[in-house]
Amino acid sequence: MLKINTNKTELDIDFIYAFLKKSYWANNRTKEEIQKSIDNSLCFGMYLENKQIGFARILTDTVVFSYLMDVFIDQKYQGKKYGEQLLNHIYNHVDLKNVNKHYLLTKDAQNFYHKFGFKEYPTPNRFMIKN
Repeated sequence: MLKINTNKTELDIDFIYAFLKKSYWANNRTKEEIQKSIDNSLCFGMYLENKQIGFARILTDTVVFSYLMDVFIDQKYQGKKYGEQLLNHIYNHVDLKNVNKHYLLTKDAQNFYHKFGFKEYPTPNRFMIKN
């Protein structure tokens, strides 16, 4: 049975850390940093037969913006529409339904996110970053 929820006590931190350690976007984060980012975000765990197979987290004020981060489905379960189910669940969540703008950054998953109404930002030179 498939389950998606925001209960952080059910998240498998070791599973999340192991996946993110192999990703291009989070491979330099420590386990402690990942835990702290989870503690301070709205998180979604996806479980199949009580085993975590997916994860995503959102930084949001629940009104003006949401920023989607660290989205993944375990490789063994990719290609089976679990990612679509996760995103549909996220954007139907009560805290995100009325948010004005939803943001994300991706290097290679534009086609996937287009299905959910995301499009390339028309003027990327407005984005700024401070490291």
